[in-house]
Amino acid sequence: MVIDVKNLVKRYDDLVALDHLNLQVDEGEIFGLLGPNGSGKSTAINCILSLLKYDKGQIKVYDKLMKANSYDLKKNIGVVMQNIAVFDELTVYENIDYFCGLYILDKKHRKELVEEAIEFVGLDDYKKFYPKKLSGGLLRRLNIACGIAHKPKLIILDEPTVAVDPQSRNNILEGIVKLNKAGATIVYTSHYMEEVEQICTKIAIMDKGRVIASGTSEELKNMINCGETIMIEIFNFDDEILAEVKKLPHVIFAEYKDNRLVVKSSKGKNNLVALMDYLKTKNLYIGKIYSEPPTLNDVFLEITGKELRD
Repeated sequence: MVIDVKNLVKRYDDLVALDHLNLQVDEGEIFGLLGPNGSGKSTAINCILSLLKYDKGQIKVYDKLMKANSYDLKKNIGVVMQNIAVFDELTVYENIDYFCGLYILDKKHRKELVEEAIEFVGLDDYKKFYPKKLSGGLLRRLNIACGIAHKPKLIILDEPTVAVDPQSRNNILEGIVKLNKAGATIVYTSHYMEEVEQICTKIAIMDKGRVIASGTSEELKNMINCGETIMIEIFNFDDEILAEVKKLPHVIFAEYKDNRLVVKSSKGKNNLVALMDYLKTKNLYIGKIYSEPPTLNDVFLEITGKELRD
């Protein structure tokens, strides 16, 4: 097991940031850690890295107790925090070389690793650029390169795609999958559930300092009662029909806005067929019809009662 956290408690005076947190990450996983602001994700990461003292519990990394002076463990960990952490006075190449040099002393070997990291994140054309000249997406890529250049076995990425353009986001996500396929175990924290669902092999949902659900994406979806979401374009709809739709079997939620009916259903077969059979009796003009399976957002809403991005 790469990370094993047991009964971790962290308090800030009267605030309990981590409430007997239990968390396990196996080798080879891309482990997604979901949770709203204040759920304890960043606190948990800082405790795992021994950057924060905690009040109670135990943390093991690669089956060894993690301590502030566990340098043998820390040299195998790469960290990419949410806030950009590079030196403005150093170029792209010099930044990556500096951070790689904290772990790799041999200059020849380090040069090879720095070049590999630059190629990996797609910064070949920007080696001599200073950070202030880079866009937000390129800065994120530089931040990642600084954290992974020394080829760590465990990589922790805390919100690496915040405030980047779609192209850079896709580049970063593809890079994370490549790192995993190359042998790295990844811990990935994010507010963006679609990203977590796309790349993570296992997911834990945190709230109020503890894990409240964990499993694969499909396992999490099977924990809830929510089924498909049905969206239908309708142009002659009224409140009376909407009230009747809400009373139909298996309908959990129904809303009509901007000529679109949105219906969330409970698990069951033929929900779309049953809804359409009802609507046909009302002589409505129906346009496009969409049906989507439950998402991680549905899981989070049902388990916690709130949006992830609150």
